[in-house]
Amino acid sequence: MQYSLSFPTGEVNYIFSNATEAMATLADKDKCVLITDANLAALYSSFFKEYKTIVLPAGETNKTLETVKIVAEQLLEYEAHRNTLLVGIGGGVVTDITGFIASIYMRGISFGYVPTSLLGMADAAIGGKNGVNLGLHKNILGTIQQPKFILYDVAFLETLPHEEWSNGFAEIIKYACLFDEDLYRKLHQHTIDFYKQNGQALEQLIAKCADWKNKTVLADEKEQSSRKLLNFGHTAGHAIETLHNLPHGHAVALGMIVACIVSEKVCGLNKEVKEDLIELLEQYDLPTQFSINPERIMEILVMDKKRNRDNIDFIVLTKIGEAAIKTLSFDIIQQALVSFAHASNN
Repeated sequence: MQYSLSFPTGEVNYIFSNATEAMATLADKDKCVLITDANLAALYSSFFKEYKTIVLPAGETNKTLETVKIVAEQLLEYEAHRNTLLVGIGGGVVTDITGFIASIYMRGISFGYVPTSLLGMADAAIGGKNGVNLGLHKNILGTIQQPKFILYDVAFLETLPHEEWSNGFAEIIKYACLFDEDLYRKLHQHTIDFYKQNGQALEQLIAKCADWKNKTVLADEKEQSSRKLLNFGHTAGHAIETLHNLPHGHAVALGMIVACIVSEKVCGLNKEVKEDLIELLEQYDLPTQFSINPERIMEILVMDKKRNRDNIDFIVLTKIGEAAIKTLSFDIIQQALVSFAHASNN
């Protein structure tokens, strides 16, 4: 399967294929540089051996300006120029860094992605956002620029640790909550093991999430309005992730529960929705309780990119499959964090 979409910042080819075969036509070995992490480089050494490759340390802690500097220096050593193609092969950290450096190296060069994690395939590689962290502030530095292609090969998921499967399902559940009640009910009928064993169902699930994200980004690439909906669970989630060094999807799962508590207060969301969501998150081995310090979370949250002067754009659910953007005071969010902390400690 293959299709293309045109965004204001570029056209993207979405390709579902064998990665080795597709790369032979997508990336001229003399004109491209691959970027990956140490885990992928060890697992798929034969895939990388014929290409110029930059290998990064694995992990979110390396998504920094210092890493960008190191990559830029290696690109200069490889004599990369304006016609060089960068290809990020890995999870969300690798694709974020690849897109960011490609957007600024020599004022911008072409790049593509081969996401190798479920989270990357279903969410992180899609949409054109490229960013790095600065201290405790997640993705505070970044660009919006679309890759030339996103190449999907679910065979990469065969080596994915179980925790990373649940990590990816947090974003899949997010899309179901926001846009797709039918998908939400379907997820209730299955488990991670089902999707591990049914490649076609998994590929369809990933394609469904890509469709939802692309529809949203096509309507609002620069995140001035409706694209903000994709931050459901991420406002509190990013702060929890940063403070406690949790996997992204695990923190987003907790953030979605906090968002439901806020939604109950500000738009009358039925309390049964939160309980049902908790059941679904646990079904996909995601955390639903965690000991947090609301005051310390708020210290990070008030510097979130989505803040205005004295308030923040927050995503609330009105029901499963329907969400809204609300400008809320920080007090309301802190009260929800206190409620979540109390529930987790009892």
